[in-house]
Formats: sequence, C-alpha cells, structure tokens
Amino acid sequence: MAHRIAFFVSFLVLHSPFRSSAAARTRIPAIIVFGDSTVDTGNNNGIKTILKSDFQPYGRDFDGGQPTGRFCNGRIATDFIAEALGLGSAVPAYLDPAHGIKDFTTAVCFASAGTGLDNATSDVMNVIPLWKELQYFKRYRMQLQQHLGPYGARRTISEALYVISIGTNDFLENYFLLITGRFKQFSVADYEDFLISLAADFVTEIYRLGARKVLLTELPPMGCLPLERTINFLGFGECNEKYNQVAREYNAKMEVMAADLLTALPGARLAINRIYGVVDNIIRNPSQFGFENVAEGCCGTGLFEMGYLCSQMNPHTCLDADKYVFWDSFHPTEKTYRLIVDFLINTTLWEFMR
Repeated sequence: MAHRIAFFVSFLVLHSPFRSSAAARTRIPAIIVFGDSTVDTGNNNGIKTILKSDFQPYGRDFDGGQPTGRFCNGRIATDFIAEALGLGSAVPAYLDPAHGIKDFTTAVCFASAGTGLDNATSDVMNVIPLWKELQYFKRYRMQLQQHLGPYGARRTISEALYVISIGTNDFLENYFLLITGRFKQFSVADYEDFLISLAADFVTEIYRLGARKVLLTELPPMGCLPLERTINFLGFGECNEKYNQVAREYNAKMEVMAADLLTALPGARLAINRIYGVVDNIIRNPSQFGFENVAEGCCGTGLFEMGYLCSQMNPHTCLDADKYVFWDSFHPTEKTYRLIVDFLINTTLWEFMR
C-alpha cells in the first residue's frame, strides 16, 4: 500500500490534480469545517488565548501577504479543497468580523487552534472547545435559514461537505504532556478509545442536525513534527516512533468507527482523509517533491517555534518555505498542504461527487 501511495503522490506533483470543479459544485454547495489549528482560518484571532498566528511572518505567502490566523505561510488544506470544489479560494472563519452569512453560504470554518475532542485539551490553551464549535454551527443553521429560506438552508446543510480535522492536540498537548492527569485515568489504548467515542458522538450529532457528507481526517505521523523531534533528544532528533505508532493505532480505530457509523446512520456518507501515508511518504522521500528540509520548520530555528515565538523578531526564518515540509514546529507549509489535497481530491474526496 505504501508504494502505491508513493507513486500516486509523485504522479500528482507532475500532473494537474483537480477534477472538474463545475461538476463538483452541482453536488457540494458548501464546505463546513470543524477542528483544530490544521483547519483554523482565524477563529482564534478573536478570543483570549496565547495561541494565535495573526501576525507576520504567518501568512506571508497568502494573497496580499497578510496574516489571517492560519498557522501557515499561506493557504491550508481546506482552502485548497474549497477551491477544487468551486467554492472560492479561501474558507472564512466564522468569528471573523469581516465576514457574514453571505460569505458563509458556501464556506465556513468553526475550528479553533489548540482544541481537541477531549474538553480538557481546549482548557490547556484556553481555546474554543469542540462543543462550542457545535454551538456556533447551530447558530449558523438558523442564520442560513433566514438568509436562504428553509428549503435553501436544508439543501446546503444536507449537501455540504463537512471536514473534521482534530485529535493531534489531545495526545501532544494533553495526554503525553502529563498536565491534565489523563495519563492517570487512561492507558494509551483506552484514551484512544475514549477519543474515538467522542468523535463518533460528534459525527452523530451533526448528522442529527442535517449533515450527510463527512470527511474525517486521520492523525498524521505526529512523532515526526519538528517539535517532537526536538524533544526526542534521546533519539538523536529522529521521529518519535512511539507517537507515530499511537497515530496508526488511532487511525485504525477511526476506520472501524466510520464503518460502524455508516451502518448506524442511514444516508450518511463518511470517508477518511488518509493523510498519514501521504505525509509519511513526503518525509521519507522529500527530494521527490522538491523539499530540502523535513526535520525543521521554516519559521525561526524550526526546532520549537510556534505562535508568538514564530514572529518577525526571529531572525532565522527561511527565505523559501517551499523547500520545507513544515512551516513552524507543528504545522505544514502551504506546499505540503497542497500535496495532501492533490491526493485527496483524486481519491477519497471524489467519492462525494458521484
């Protein structure tokens, strides 16, 4: 399976990745996003938390070179998904005062950097918990009814693509940091099961509210994030394979959960965004994709900087982010996100357009 992913991703680098966006648009009228910093497009800008990215050099390669609250040098995965679906080039954040319901009819993001499935995870950085993202979604549904009318709102809600990207923080900012005491309550396997049950409950709840097309994102090889390499000094800065094994175990359980939900929720269409293999292949074979650095982020020294430590005051930020897999110590560059979505559009996501 790994060699098939390697071949396919390499192929996408050299060929046009997207199917017809016109055809996609007839089936998917909107993209609705929940999750963490991998998909937050600026909701943390308006809350009291230290986990922000609304300052340069974040966003330096975004249209206009302006920081938006995305933890990236440019656009992120959901922006590229929206573009491929003909829904605009960027997904607006629900809490962005510059946008309103007219903008949100085709794309909206409720995600919050630093959050997790476990409420205790959002408490670590004082960010928006997943249950509150759900409350914002309920408010959005009412606003959509007022704007589009009952029929138009029902169609948008039922035919929209729901993207959920969450879970990494539960392990790296919660369980493995030994802050919340979760390690005292759960074994790793039991905590995985606990999170999977929360994910299943969340999908069931948005299904009850009208969602039908749901894309669940796997955990990445989180032991290979630059921050985790830096912490892994006993492993000489290599990937923390213990963390990668946890990600693989969790992803396998997510597959089972998705299959169970397909049986339990009539009319639901669930798919897994299998990013683990794609990112793992990029990290193992960087030169195939034009990358020169997989172990460090572009911003700062690339070893531990994220958020306010990744700022214009740091003199070490690289000049060309396209040579780096990671932008800061935790998040991919725009180029990496594009490669991930190129693979997704031509595989899993196309299933929603049939």
